[in-house]
Amino acid sequence: MVITEKCCNFAAGNVKNALSAKGKRGKKSVSETNCHITMERTLVLLKPSTVMRGLIGEVTSRFEKKGLRIVGMKMLQLNDEILNEHYAHLVGKPFFPALKASMMRTPVIAMCLEGTDAIEVVRFITGYTNGRKAEPGTIRGDYCMSNQQNIVHASDSPTSAAIEIKRFFKAEELFDFGDLNMDRLYSVDLS
Repeated sequence: MVITEKCCNFAAGNVKNALSAKGKRGKKSVSETNCHITMERTLVLLKPSTVMRGLIGEVTSRFEKKGLRIVGMKMLQLNDEILNEHYAHLVGKPFFPALKASMMRTPVIAMCLEGTDAIEVVRFITGYTNGRKAEPGTIRGDYCMSNQQNIVHASDSPTSAAIEIKRFFKAEELFDFGDLNMDRLYSVDLS
């Protein structure tokens, strides 16, 4: 499952302040205790270029600091079978053998991340595919100069996220451990 709905209990004072501010502007009120937030899951692979350069912690912390939750994470060695499946759309390209060799150079870190609009947020944080063209402040803009050795793979749509998460994780390897910091990460949207 890629999209789930979470219920979060906001601190009573924060919601009351939000409600009174909303009431002054004549907008619709919200529940004083609960709010439902749609959560999305996406796949991120930290590529061998990340592993070899010792950037696993740096890159992972970018996602966590943004407010995305890691609900699954493991290190694995990719092989021909999984790479042919994962990059099926690139198999006929002249650069595919080099891409496959680079993805098998070291193990990769597979992560399933969860958050509101997680797919879009992750793609924004990672930046443009070619590191030379990626904006400073993005992962690729800060950590790479390559189109192929570009630090991360990130799912590009809900459909691909669902397929890719199933490709790299069994259901029992993904965890839903509660909404520990929901009221600190998300708030009632007042607009």
